Amino acid sequence: MNQRRYNIYFHTHTISGIVIAALLYVIFFAGSFSFFKDDITAWQKGTTAENHAQHADYNYIIDSLGGKYNLKGRNFDFYLLRQGNGAYVNMSASQDTTISKPKPKGERRGGRRRGGDDDSAYFLHYFADKTQSSYSDGYNMGEFLYRLHFLAQLNQVPIKIGKPFGYTVAGIVSFLFLFALITGLLLHWDKIKTNFFLFRPWSKWKTVWTDMHTVLGVIGFPFQLLFAITGIVLIVNYVLISPFTDYLYGGKEDKLYEDLQYGRQYEVAYEYQPLGENFDANAFIAEWSKKWKGSDITRVNIRNYGDKSMEVVLESKPQSEASFAGSGYVRVQMATGKVFDEKSPTLDNTYIDGVKSIVYHLHFGDFGGKPLRIVFFILGLMGCAVIISGIMIWLVARDKVNVPAYKRKFNFWAANFFLSMCLAMLPVTAFTFIMVKCLTTVNQSVIYSYYFYSWLLLTIYLVVRRDLTIVNKHTLLLSAALCFGVPIANAVMSNLGLWHSLQQKAYDIFFIDMLFLILGICSLIAFIKVKKQGKPFKILKEKIAT
Repeated sequence: MNQRRYNIYFHTHTISGIVIAALLYVIFFAGSFSFFKDDITAWQKGTTAENHAQHADYNYIIDSLGGKYNLKGRNFDFYLLRQGNGAYVNMSASQDTTISKPKPKGERRGGRRRGGDDDSAYFLHYFADKTQSSYSDGYNMGEFLYRLHFLAQLNQVPIKIGKPFGYTVAGIVSFLFLFALITGLLLHWDKIKTNFFLFRPWSKWKTVWTDMHTVLGVIGFPFQLLFAITGIVLIVNYVLISPFTDYLYGGKEDKLYEDLQYGRQYEVAYEYQPLGENFDANAFIAEWSKKWKGSDITRVNIRNYGDKSMEVVLESKPQSEASFAGSGYVRVQMATGKVFDEKSPTLDNTYIDGVKSIVYHLHFGDFGGKPLRIVFFILGLMGCAVIISGIMIWLVARDKVNVPAYKRKFNFWAANFFLSMCLAMLPVTAFTFIMVKCLTTVNQSVIYSYYFYSWLLLTIYLVVRRDLTIVNKHTLLLSAALCFGVPIANAVMSNLGLWHSLQQKAYDIFFIDMLFLILGICSLIAFIKVKKQGKPFKILKEKIAT
């Protein structure tokens, strides 16, 4: 490789990598835990989600709402959770104007309820214990880490750019990450064969960081490239499809999304005539579930409940062992039993189904069961290690005599902040897990407060210590102690220790306890090795002081 190309690849890789280092670490770290989102939810609730999908009782939800509201003419939307252990329920105001009078279109709609006025309802329902809560009250660590991995919390920052701020930042990070990946591969292409297994753990630390960054980066390249591309498609798809909206659909974005099978639109005229018979939602859904073997219902839409015009729409997705790609859809008029439209989730696959399924399955790792998600989790943490080693290589490479003092100071403080922020995530995550298990009231506000405030305080403490070895030691020791505390807190507060969860076949709860136990052991081993071999950055500290 000639020197000019090498310099282009080197500087592009270095600049794009260091600019996004901290945010990319957050995305990889939170995303790794997001593979176990449902297991984390079950752990926090203390109720296993295993095999609860078959106990979904839609009639109970409708009947419970019937005790508070007149259900005639209502629209119901059930958005099932991925593991089928619960659903978000949205009930609109009645279409019957003799029962409820919707507000004028220009009037502001309030709250999180999506129906549009005070006569609507929106809540989260769990099938296992039949508990209901608002989105905020039902918020849990699984949901928090899942949304953190695409920086959704930054959407609350009051910066107006036309699109949610957090999603936009995550999209920009994904684009820059793609540049860093490709240029990094080109940078090491000439030596990729000879250095593929080259790792010298007993050499000086700069060599260890370089080998770690190169070897783990190359081994994890397919995984990281996969997540960079699918992340871009999922997060910033509005950028990719905007030209098609303008030129092929005349600016009609809703029509484009409908053709892409996102949010089908259908209006049903209200007839002001009773249906004449009670609607058994459980029986209706069970009938179609039996017909669509090897698939799971993902969404249930009921229009004009109790009216002669009542229609029910079901959407489903095939289980990965039945079909890797596909989507099911049926629309039925209840008064006549007429099927207006039907699409099998396993047989009637389209090109759009194939593309969407590839993107979703590869990004979420939901097609190979828990073993695949464990592999993805490990590869995600390898990505975190690549980022940390890259920061250290960047810092040491710029600690030269010919570099001006003000630049060395800036480089040190940048690396100090990045490493403090990144390495604090594991102890902070374990600490928040312990707190949500010990507190009597847990909601979105509580999780935000404990996680972000503890993260801020620990980061400030580590930054002011001005010693990267101390940062490493303290975060590893805190991680070991707090990770060991997660299964202990679960055993004390929920009486679901490792042995008890196994006895009750609560494998999802057992898995989360074991995960943190293993992370605690790894952190403790790493702490012992760093304590024996780690050397403080005295030269850097002296340079900062001068």
